[in-house]
Amino acid sequence: MLVNPKLNSAARPAAVLVCAAFLCSGSVLSAQGQNPSSAGNPYFGSITAHPATDDILKLSLDDAVHRGLETNLGLKQAEYSEKAIDGEKQQALQDFLPTITLIGDTGFYQHNLAAQGFGPGFLDKIGGLFPGGLPSGFSLITHDTLTEGKFQVKQTLFSGPVIAGWRAAGAATRAAHFAKMSARGEVVQQVASTYLHAIAAASEVDNTRALVQEAQVLLDQAHAAHAAGTASNLDELRARVQLQAQQQSLINAQNNLDKELILLKREIGLDPGQKIDLIDRAPFSDLATETPEEVRAVAYKNRQDYQNLQNQVVEYKAIYNAYRSQRLPTLSFSGNYGVSTVAGVGTHGTFVAQGTLSVPIFREANIRGNEQASRSQLDSVNAQLDSLRGQIDQQVRSALLDVDATAKLVEVSRSNVELATRALSDETDRVNAGVDDNLPLVTAQATLANAQTVLVESLYQYNVSKLALARAAGILEQQYRVYLGR
Repeated sequence: MLVNPKLNSAARPAAVLVCAAFLCSGSVLSAQGQNPSSAGNPYFGSITAHPATDDILKLSLDDAVHRGLETNLGLKQAEYSEKAIDGEKQQALQDFLPTITLIGDTGFYQHNLAAQGFGPGFLDKIGGLFPGGLPSGFSLITHDTLTEGKFQVKQTLFSGPVIAGWRAAGAATRAAHFAKMSARGEVVQQVASTYLHAIAAASEVDNTRALVQEAQVLLDQAHAAHAAGTASNLDELRARVQLQAQQQSLINAQNNLDKELILLKREIGLDPGQKIDLIDRAPFSDLATETPEEVRAVAYKNRQDYQNLQNQVVEYKAIYNAYRSQRLPTLSFSGNYGVSTVAGVGTHGTFVAQGTLSVPIFREANIRGNEQASRSQLDSVNAQLDSLRGQIDQQVRSALLDVDATAKLVEVSRSNVELATRALSDETDRVNAGVDDNLPLVTAQATLANAQTVLVESLYQYNVSKLALARAAGILEQQYRVYLGR
């Protein structure tokens, strides 16, 4: 707000108080709307760790963040995704390892020689090869008991798709890890913002309760003055209306606080019925000045979503190479060694050692289709990475502007509270001295209430903007205490 330099010193405080009342009309604390749910955003939900107790839980900001990192639904989903991708990596690892199988079996078998090509005609032809011919009564239905044990080994020695697939699996695992770390940062920001908003709501309750007490004192004085005949009935009516208005504000403020506490408990795994006491109060400290270039350099090094996309580029590039390498030959080895005995006639060892070279002759259409599809995915992730660089720059600059603007709002809001407090004190003295009726006093009380609400909201916005700056730099989980000045 620009103040006309021609205004005299008595008019300037009044202008500032009008500004405070105007700012209060857009307060977020009194118009937040419906609480969000985990249906739209999993970070608003959690896994309830313990049932509610009758004790009041003393909850600090650090405790809330710690509980959120343990139970928050959004983070749990990211952790489950990381485990699933790690399992796929283990499956890809098996293609590099030998497959070893131990087989043992025994059974009674019956064979039809005629069905296998050894019919009577064939037996007559070969019967002369045996001294004395085939034994009389030779049956085409035979049976035997076979017992065997076998040790099998299979090993891929070289395969382009297998090698590229392993690289893709490693990149996917790293990407999932950074996605999980990004989820941790989201949890810290979500929980800390909700905790700060609950602190702001609690401060609003305290301020409103104090104003209710002041309004009660004003009503008592107006009633006594009216009873003594020194004040009109209108003064008492004004004081009563002011008291009821403050009582309404207190009811709304307490309701907002209760809803904020329920939302906080949902985010950190506490039963909604658990009673909690927020032991930290709204922190305030100036933040050291940083340039966009300095914060951006930190963000490129620490932003988990940026590192996630970088590993996705490596992953899709490996997938693309896997499809291209399908044109290369594949070399594998397989073998087995076994011992078998037939009908108790003794045992004999058997073995196989086999090398296989598989050369694709013509699968060009299928390979080119897969190659083109994977290339489009790679180009898409590269485009996302390039866009994210610009987004990081935009987020960093916007966060720095928000920190600077909200810091100035805190300064102005504090000045407004001081001016409103002085104005209320002066007007109280005038009313007590009989110079004024209580209409200016009621107005001064309302102005102070508005100024206090704006100060609470500006402190909340300043702290949230610092959290957003730390998140934009990718260091929120490690340094949120530093940015909040705790």
